[in-house]
Amino acid sequence: MGSAIAGSPGGARLAGASGPEAPIARERGVAAGARPRITGLSSRLLTVPLLRSWGAEAPENHVIVTDIHTDDGGTGHGFSWTPTIGPQAVKALLDFDVAPFITGLEASAETVWDLLWKRLHEAGGGGLTTIAMAGVDLALWDLQARRAGTSVTGLLGQRQDSVEVYGSGVNLHYSLEELVAQAERWVAAGHQAVKIKVGKPDIREDAERVAAVRKVLGPDRKLMVDANQRWDLPTTFRALDVLGGFGLEWLEEPLRADDLWAYRRLRRHSPVPIALGENLHTIYRFRDFIEAGAVDIIQPNIVRVGGITPFRRITELARTHSIRVLPHLLPELSGQLALTMADPALVEDVEDASFEKLGVLDSPSPVRVSKSRLTLAGRPGLGFDFCARSSEYGRP
Repeated sequence: MGSAIAGSPGGARLAGASGPEAPIARERGVAAGARPRITGLSSRLLTVPLLRSWGAEAPENHVIVTDIHTDDGGTGHGFSWTPTIGPQAVKALLDFDVAPFITGLEASAETVWDLLWKRLHEAGGGGLTTIAMAGVDLALWDLQARRAGTSVTGLLGQRQDSVEVYGSGVNLHYSLEELVAQAERWVAAGHQAVKIKVGKPDIREDAERVAAVRKVLGPDRKLMVDANQRWDLPTTFRALDVLGGFGLEWLEEPLRADDLWAYRRLRRHSPVPIALGENLHTIYRFRDFIEAGAVDIIQPNIVRVGGITPFRRITELARTHSIRVLPHLLPELSGQLALTMADPALVEDVEDASFEKLGVLDSPSPVRVSKSRLTLAGRPGLGFDFCARSSEYGRP
C-alpha cells in the first residue's frame, strides 16, 4: 500500500523557524518566510515483471514512485528504482526517515540534496541511501520545471536536439540463436551501436557469441561488451587477448566495481577502452577512479547516484578530465539529461525494458525514439505519469 507522511511533530515545528527550534531550522537551511516549502512526501511501490527476463536473478523491476507536496499547492513527481535488491528498504527509508526530515524545508532540489545526504550518511554514503534520495531529487526537479512551465531538460538548458540510442540486452543466458536474433532486431531498428553481455565460464564461448554478433552488425556498427564484474584481473587480460580483435568500442565493468587498484592496472595495459560507473554511488568514488587513471568512460546511473543533482556534478567533474559520460539504463530519464550535456552521449536502451514497454506509465513516454535517435516529447517536468496501482514485493 502507498503511504503519505507529512512529517513528525518536530518537523512541523521546524517549518515555522521560530522560538527554540529556530537554530535547528537554520542548521537545516530553513529560512523564515521561505516559499514554497515541502509539506509532505508520499511513496508507493510498483513491481513489474520484465517482458524479457534478465535471468533467474532478475525477472522483474521495482519502481518506487514518489510525490512531493508543497505549501503553495504544488506537486512534484519522481521515482526511485532497483532491478533486484531492496525495494521495500528504499520505500521504508523514504517513508520513515526521509519524509519527516524534508518536511518544512524549502523545495529546492540542490539544497535539499545536500542536507539529506548529510542526514542519511550514517546509514551509508551511497547505495540504498542514494537510491532513496533520487526519489526526492527527481520529484523536486520535476516540481521546479512544472512551476517554470517547461520540461526539466528545458529548465536545465537543452544543448542537443537529439541523442543516439544504442541497443542493449541482458542476454548472457540467451542461447547463441536467441542472441543472434536479438542483434538482427537491433539492426532492423536502425541501431548503429549495440552492447551484449560476456562472462561465460569458457572464454571460447564468449568469443563465439561476440563473433556471431559482429557478423550481424558488420564492420561499421559499434559493438560493446559488458562482463558485469564476473572476472578477476588475470581472466580479464586473457579475455582481452581473445576478444580484442573484434573492434570493441569498450569493455564494461569486467572487475568488481570496488577494486580501484585492479582497474588502474587494467586500463594501463588494455587495448580496449574501459567503462564503469553503474555501481559507483558518489562523486567521491568517481573522482577516485578518474584521478587514478582507471577509467576511460564513466556510466553513472542517475538513480543510484542520488538523482539529477549529483549526476550533473559528476558530469562536470568528468568533463574537466576529458572523460566521456554515458548514463546507465533508464532511457526515458537518462535521455532527458543527455540532451542537456555539452558533449554528445549514447543512451542505453535495454530491449523491451523501458517504463513505457513495461506498462507502468498511464501516459505516453516523455521521450520519443525513432531510427536510433531520442528526442523530447514535450511534456512538462520530467513527464512521468506512473500507474496509480501499488503492489507489494513479488505481487505485480
